[in-house]
Amino acid sequence: MKITSLLGKLIVEQSRFQVLYDKVVKPKDPKDPKSKGLMTFDILKALIFADPTTKAPENFDVEGASIEDMDKVKAGKFVQWILKNYLTFKPSEGGLPDDIDVKSKEYQNAKKEYLRLFMEDLFKVTDDLKKFERFKQYFPEDKRDINKFTVKSLFDFLETFELPENVKKKLEKSQTKKEIRKERKGYSHPGAEIMLVGDEYTLIKIEGTGEKQKEAASWYGGYYDYDKGESRWCTSPPNSSHFMHYASKGPLYVILANDDKGKVGERTGLPQERYQFHFPDSQFMDRADRQINLVDFLNNKAPELKEIFKPEFAKGLVTKGGNKVQIDYPNSAAGKFIALYGFEDLFESLPETVEHIVITVTGSDSVAFDVPESLGRFTNLRALLLQNCVKSLPESIGKLKKLHILSLPDNKQIETLPVSIIDIPDLTFINLKGSNPNLIMPPALAERAVDQQDQLYYLT
Repeated sequence: MKITSLLGKLIVEQSRFQVLYDKVVKPKDPKDPKSKGLMTFDILKALIFADPTTKAPENFDVEGASIEDMDKVKAGKFVQWILKNYLTFKPSEGGLPDDIDVKSKEYQNAKKEYLRLFMEDLFKVTDDLKKFERFKQYFPEDKRDINKFTVKSLFDFLETFELPENVKKKLEKSQTKKEIRKERKGYSHPGAEIMLVGDEYTLIKIEGTGEKQKEAASWYGGYYDYDKGESRWCTSPPNSSHFMHYASKGPLYVILANDDKGKVGERTGLPQERYQFHFPDSQFMDRADRQINLVDFLNNKAPELKEIFKPEFAKGLVTKGGNKVQIDYPNSAAGKFIALYGFEDLFESLPETVEHIVITVTGSDSVAFDVPESLGRFTNLRALLLQNCVKSLPESIGKLKKLHILSLPDNKQIETLPVSIIDIPDLTFINLKGSNPNLIMPPALAERAVDQQDQLYYLT
């Protein structure tokens, strides 16, 4: 190799981190103090070390490494792929339409959650890349290029790929038997409580952040040994830092099939069909750590669990301050409450002290309900917003003497407003934008309403 070529290669390798840093961390406009890069230095560092082929000096302090220290690191061959996946957010993955305004709050919130989960599950990406690198020689030729995969499609492929029999036998022979299958007696474990043994499923609750609870979460998850029939839950690796993140917010629920159908995890002997629910973060995951269709699961596969979970759903209906209800149907946990229990139960479950009720339907589901008479319970209510979900309002709305704002946008099926609305003394604004243009107002209300265009009315 010519000396010039060798020097060129060394220069590229030495500057690789700096190139990445300049590309994704440095502000787009250095002259603008508000300008930001695509990610922070710490995130770039984490993504680089998520690549199992990244090379660093022995005993390198990853967590404490500075920008200068990173010059000693040779970024691995999968780093660009990891960066691409981190920076590529598709609205459809967040349950949003592809043509959504990227500046909208819904888009920004969904993207923020995508990035948070990407970093939380980064260790899983590392595991999948290790398998890809180790076994790609056995893959079909069109599956040996990492750039043909996304993070999700890589896992999907690895999950279904079968090694040739001779390779499997060779691997089995070479594996040491350091891990001994844990004998189980039923589904009980210290640090966890069995809440129900139903006809089809057993429900386990892990509440608290102690060592026993952490060990229980690891055991029910099978110590993250997915290839041996256990789970990919981020709370399951021993000493997982993610356990504290979730357990500090609220209990973890594990659901185990009573009939294991002969398919169990090799580490625990627990059924492969298992699920983990965490209501504060609206995560309802199967063994592969994929979101399940919760409404379908509780309505059809496990109706015996439906009433038990009702209080957990109800907790998420009201904000921390206790005076506001904000429900995005069907995406939020509170939205799932409606799908499972209906609007009647929703209004019965809310505290009478709420001051704001906001319900919006943002999915493709067609929803139009008759607001129940129990609406009149909320005598402290100051604002009521029901978007794309209402067919009629009850006469009991007249009991809401403190109501200032009534917002009913995009409700095509609503035909009239109740006469009792004229009994609300402080009502000052009604929003009917995008609703039925032929909607009939009570005459006394129509006399007070000043149309500000687009079906926006101020009351005099």
